[in-house]
Amino acid sequence: MSNVLSDEKRQQVLALGRLGWTLRRIEQETGVRRETASNYLRASGIEVHPPGRRGQYRSGKPAIEVITDSGPLKPAIQVNIGSEAPKPAIKVITDFCREKAPKPAIEATTDSDPPRRRSVSACEPYREVIEQALDRGCNAMAIWQDLVTQYGFERGYQSVKRFANKIHPSQVLQARPF
Repeated sequence: MSNVLSDEKRQQVLALGRLGWTLRRIEQETGVRRETASNYLRASGIEVHPPGRRGQYRSGKPAIEVITDSGPLKPAIQVNIGSEAPKPAIKVITDFCREKAPKPAIEATTDSDPPRRRSVSACEPYREVIEQALDRGCNAMAIWQDLVTQYGFERGYQSVKRFANKIHPSQVLQARPF
């Protein structure tokens, strides 16, 4: 078996290529792979189109038409004299001409407002256990592992780490490698 097409197959591929058949159609008809057919067509000077671009290369018309003659100038805004001014298509709102007062980023509370309640940490019931472990020099990872195995703690390591950092902020609470 050789890597070269027989003369009959080569002539068939070239004839179908001259007719403008696609490489897929040539492959289906002749059994010659598209890549091989493409190589033979290019070698003989027949134009090969990339897939999905059928018809775009045959017309001499560009995809985007460019007009260089500007013609008569048109006004950007058309004003009707003697009638009401036209409404703008886009309403521009700037900081100094807002219709409503902007909402502040942080609202100040007054004495009449009830104080906000902070959520209670899931670690609060284990405060004594966590404090004792911190006094012994345990890190947050070890404390969390003990809470999970001994007390069935269902929250994550980050909860214990944040809580322990609130109790003893100066102590290093990161897990340490062995």
